[in-house]
Amino acid sequence: MTTQQPLENMLHDIRKKALKRVDKKPPRELAASWSGDDLLYSGPGRTIFIVLPTPGCAWALSGSGGCSMCSYIADSPLEEVSTEELVEIFKQQLQRQIENQELAGPTAIKIFVSGSFLNEEEIPPQARQEIFRIINAYDDVEEVVVESRPEYVTEDIIRDCCQLIPEKIFEVAMGLESASDEIRLSRINKGFTREDFENAMQIINRVKSNFKVQGKVYLLVKPVLTSEKEAIEDGVRSAQYAAEMGVGRIAFCPSTIHKGTLMEVLWRRGSYQPPWIWSTLEIIRRVRESVEIPVIMDTAGFGTRRGPYNCKKCNSKLKNLIIESNINQTIPPEIECECKPKWEADVKFSEVTRSTTNLVKNR
Repeated sequence: MTTQQPLENMLHDIRKKALKRVDKKPPRELAASWSGDDLLYSGPGRTIFIVLPTPGCAWALSGSGGCSMCSYIADSPLEEVSTEELVEIFKQQLQRQIENQELAGPTAIKIFVSGSFLNEEEIPPQARQEIFRIINAYDDVEEVVVESRPEYVTEDIIRDCCQLIPEKIFEVAMGLESASDEIRLSRINKGFTREDFENAMQIINRVKSNFKVQGKVYLLVKPVLTSEKEAIEDGVRSAQYAAEMGVGRIAFCPSTIHKGTLMEVLWRRGSYQPPWIWSTLEIIRRVRESVEIPVIMDTAGFGTRRGPYNCKKCNSKLKNLIIESNINQTIPPEIECECKPKWEADVKFSEVTRSTTNLVKNR
């Protein structure tokens, strides 16, 4: 059964309207940072998350309209940010987290932007290099993680980054979302193929002979126009594929409803629901049994109106089980709840009850 729909024009129109509603703020007001317990390559540790304001994701700002589930462009200043300001913002946010909690023991720094850290139109080379020099001065920082689309992964840039932090792990996280080109292109509108991703991984794997560099993927659980059963099967297959390609870690991102996206349009029409939490548990159990590398299931949005949901009796319990499973890399135990048969029925009959919403009518 084909699920292809005419997404391109819809996504462009939706993005255009969403950008008009963006309340523009100066870059410093869009910066953010926080820290928390996390799983590092060496084991449990602490991660400092830093969000840097950049001009915005080039893919989202293009005529494509960007991805069907993402609204991070709304958190961008939508204008060029100078090297000097980016570096100063990074220093301030890092110092803020060090003051909140002394930097001691295994630590990772994850740098988020609304697009691709390795895109030199978003993060100038001079800013990237200065930020890495700052990080390299902290011995307890074991890992530096950035996000990028695969087309910006070049051997020159990867080597440049690694040379600035030679004793630390440098990880490039890519939003593969799905191993299926049909799902990634026709439902998510990601704009790159498996071949593009594989080319990026070949570069990363080639540089591994000289540096501590790793690839990581994000996998989306239940894109639009995807049934509950298909979401589970695709999640498991995609994790297995990513491991075969040589990534060091996998992070599953169960869908949550972002404002100003196609996913929100379908959700408001009653034609889309985020995955059951039961589905995320099923994925993590099956993946842990078949994949040897670390796998994380993000729990952001669990139990909320716009996120993965079971019922009020088990939402929190299952969320906590998954968080514990993320840190310990264990298989969550079997849990029962009165809502579980509803999920089982949804999975069993999801191909029959798949939405037939016309995406063109009444836009």
